[in-house]
Amino acid sequence: MKRTLIVLGLLITLAGLTTDARADDGYRLWLKYDLVSNPQKLRDYRTSVRGWMISGSSRTIQAARKELRNGLNGLLGSEIPEVDGIGEGNILICGTYRDNPLLRGIDLKDKLEEAGTEGFVIMTGKVGGKDAIIVAANTDIGVLHGVFDFLRLLQTQRDIGDLDIVSFPRIKLRILDHWDNLNGTVERGYAGFSIWNWHTLPVFIKRRYIDYARANASIGINGTVLNSVNADPLILTHRYLVKVAALADVFRPYGIKVYLCANFDAPITLGKLKSASPLDTNVRKWWKDKADEIYSLIPDFGGFLVKANSEGQPGPSDYGLTQADGANLLADAVRPHGGIVMWRAFVYTYNPKDRAKQACEIFKPLDGKFASNVLLQIKNGPLDFQPREPFSPLFGAMPKTNLMMEFQITMEYLGQGTSTVFLASLFKETLESDTYAKGKGSTVAKVVDGSLDGHTLTGIAGVSNIGADRNWTGNEFGQSSWYAFGRLAWNHDLTSKQIADEWIRMTFSNDAEVVASVERIMLESRENVVNYMDPLGLNMIFGYDNHYGPGPWVDWSPHPDWNSTYYHKADSLGVGFDRTKTGSDAVSQYHPPLSAEFASLTECPLKYLLWFHHVPWNYQMKSGKTLWDDICYHYYAGVDSVREMQNIWNSLKGKIDKQEWNDEQMFLDIQEKEAVWWRNACALYFQTFSKMPIPAGLEKPDKTLEYYESLKFPNAPGTW
Repeated sequence: MKRTLIVLGLLITLAGLTTDARADDGYRLWLKYDLVSNPQKLRDYRTSVRGWMISGSSRTIQAARKELRNGLNGLLGSEIPEVDGIGEGNILICGTYRDNPLLRGIDLKDKLEEAGTEGFVIMTGKVGGKDAIIVAANTDIGVLHGVFDFLRLLQTQRDIGDLDIVSFPRIKLRILDHWDNLNGTVERGYAGFSIWNWHTLPVFIKRRYIDYARANASIGINGTVLNSVNADPLILTHRYLVKVAALADVFRPYGIKVYLCANFDAPITLGKLKSASPLDTNVRKWWKDKADEIYSLIPDFGGFLVKANSEGQPGPSDYGLTQADGANLLADAVRPHGGIVMWRAFVYTYNPKDRAKQACEIFKPLDGKFASNVLLQIKNGPLDFQPREPFSPLFGAMPKTNLMMEFQITMEYLGQGTSTVFLASLFKETLESDTYAKGKGSTVAKVVDGSLDGHTLTGIAGVSNIGADRNWTGNEFGQSSWYAFGRLAWNHDLTSKQIADEWIRMTFSNDAEVVASVERIMLESRENVVNYMDPLGLNMIFGYDNHYGPGPWVDWSPHPDWNSTYYHKADSLGVGFDRTKTGSDAVSQYHPPLSAEFASLTECPLKYLLWFHHVPWNYQMKSGKTLWDDICYHYYAGVDSVREMQNIWNSLKGKIDKQEWNDEQMFLDIQEKEAVWWRNACALYFQTFSKMPIPAGLEKPDKTLEYYESLKFPNAPGTW
């Protein structure tokens, strides 16, 4: 009996271990091909897809074939055979006109012309008199994109009875920027170390590299910058280029090109030249020879990304030359190979009157002076990835230059890896902003996709939040912003709600309650963080060396514009940065009537009020409250909203995978504590200037300002 009990106990223990082992750890991202949960939908799908075929033999088609097999078998719960003919019908037919003769009998000319080189067509129709679903494209990569999109329809349990889809990317270059260092660390990285193991490359190819390519291809990303913008010149040595070539070979079937960040001083550090000046013929030859070497190893190498003359990085200004001179130097080297240069506009000098004006002051005079294969890569706002900024005035100010958007997917200033923040709303807010460059409707999106000024070389970049954590992004909700970036890069007309709906269904569940509840969390999450960090246009009030927590009191940096006090300007009279004509006049960098709207204290959008105006503490807001009370209510609303996020998530226990639910519950617990920390620290600090009480009825801080000022985080992720 005792032995029986021991064996029974062991079996129960093993069963428990097995259950835990099957818990979802987030590795599969949004590519979960689990059985369709809706019985009626499952029956419909099984009826509509009794078999499938895909034509062609390239590595890209082989990748699509594998995705189809795994996706259909998993979603439909049985082996769906690959067939070689239409048979009795209800077959999924995938391919190009070139490779699939069955498609040549269908009138797809106009649709495929619209789809272009990377897009696809998905439609229901008759083939040989039999019902079929068709995934057609002009190229193999278009077929792969179409396969992923069709599987997405099944994952999100959409109707596939009457399909007529033409989908194509609005922006040519859709790129992830990795801030990964060669030593395995990630600058501002909050999901562990780098996913690239440079030591074991080029021989050891981790499965993770392939799954990375799959995930990116599934949302339309077609490029990746492998290393940090603070570039180590060693990445351009032959030893590392061979490793880069190995990754390029992994990514190639998925339509993803590799790019590298180049250090402007590489001719000096690697080539032993005495100068890196664009006017030096030896320097020009060094870059040409280096480009020839790279392309001999990686024929489809995308090109270079460069950070120059910013935060200590070398650049053309060191030689009295312009940023265009520097960009064109590298552009000339890669042009014969079809390469491009992405030149970052994140350039500023120390001790400025208003750092938010500098990019426009430096680059606007250079409009039309950049080579045709250069894109100027501009951060979404004038400063530095703040929780909320107005769009950079460079969008709409340089019609003769290829302009490229740079978003941050990693949340350097948004709570980092511990917070739940869905960034689609930030991306959309920027893209939908109207520059008025050519009148009303001249949105940032139209600048970025080239339609406003007639550019065909267009791009958008997202600073990656991917690391070595098993679930890729640390906090699994970080995956949603990666997903959103790719989907918006492909089609910026999608709404935040549409993207959230897709991601929730593919990641957690198609259950209506789960979708509605998690969607509410996601769509409100960014505004919640803005409220408890930077309400009403406050910005750059973070800790000095890690951007982790609040530091509105920071005033000890030798560089004034690295101090929080430089940005909020709090004094006994009020708070906020005067960027009107009585201040820095940054409003003049925007086109009218937007410039007039921003300049008006009464007309300025409340979300940008303290960005553009120094406002008295007792100023009466449209809400009827004083500015001081309004700031307090925003800080407190931010905390209350995080607590509501916790309540919503807790209500979903048992409806979401246990491990995923537990992980997010713990992260929300961290976020609630951090929100209270932000609220208390900022309210107490600004109160020293306003001399006004925290409004009655609001929870009073339980610690002193001195306590919050004393906190140190020497080993926080992202510490300099």
